[in-house]
Amino acid sequence: MIGEDRLELNDRFIRVFQLLEEKGAIIKNDRNGKGIGDVAEKVLGNKGYGHIIRAFLNTDDKRVISYSQARKFCREYGINEDYVLDGSGTPFGFDLPKRSSVPAGNFTRGNILYTTVEAFAGSTVGPDSFDTEENSWFSLPGIQGSGLVAFQINGNSMEPVINNGDLVVCREVDRMDNVKDNEIYAVKNNGSLWVKHVQRINHGNRVTHLKLISANHLEHDPFVEEVNIHTRLYRVIRKISDF
Repeated sequence: MIGEDRLELNDRFIRVFQLLEEKGAIIKNDRNGKGIGDVAEKVLGNKGYGHIIRAFLNTDDKRVISYSQARKFCREYGINEDYVLDGSGTPFGFDLPKRSSVPAGNFTRGNILYTTVEAFAGSTVGPDSFDTEENSWFSLPGIQGSGLVAFQINGNSMEPVINNGDLVVCREVDRMDNVKDNEIYAVKNNGSLWVKHVQRINHGNRVTHLKLISANHLEHDPFVEEVNIHTRLYRVIRKISDF
C-alpha cells in the first residue's frame, strides 16, 4: 500500500509539472526537447517511459513518483527540492530568507530585506540565500507580510517615475498569471535585474516573453526577455526618494 507521504509527494509533483507547463518549460506533445518523453529521459533515464510520467500525472492511477525520481526532476528543472520533497517553501524557491523573530538585542527585526542590485541579481533566491549577518531588515507602516525585498536604483531609465538613488520595495510574484501589464516590476533573469514597466507576450495560453519598457523612453529603448524557469518577478509596491 502506498503511504500518505508518497501520495502527497505525487500531488506536489503534479502541481509543479502544471506550473512548468504554464511557463512553457514543458509542452506535453512537443518534439523539440520539451515533451513528456524528454521529461521521462531526464527523470527515468529513458525517453520511452513517457507513459510512466503520464501515470504519475493521473490521479486515478496507482503509480506515483518516488523520492529519488522527484529529486532528479527538481534538479533538472530548477525546482525547490524542499517544496517537492517535504512541502516546505514554494515550488520555485521564490521565498526570500526567513527573518529571525528575535535578533540580537530586544528589537524585532523587520519584514523587508535590504540588499543591493548586484547581490539580488546574482543570488538564487532561497531560504538561505541572503541570510547573513551583513544583511539588514527593516519595516514600513502599511507594508505587511513576507517575500519583500528592497534595493537602491542605479541609473535614469525609469525617470521621472523612479529616480537614480531611490529605494524601491518589491514583493515577490508567485505566478506569471498574476503579472499585470504596464505595472512596474523588478525582473530577475539569468543573473540580471531590471526595474521596468512590464508587458506580457503570449504564445497560445502561455507567457513566453516579457517586454520591458523604460519610463525614460527617449534614452532607453524597450526590449524583450524570454521567460524561462529562472525568471523571477517582484512587483514594485513602494518608492522612497531622498534615501
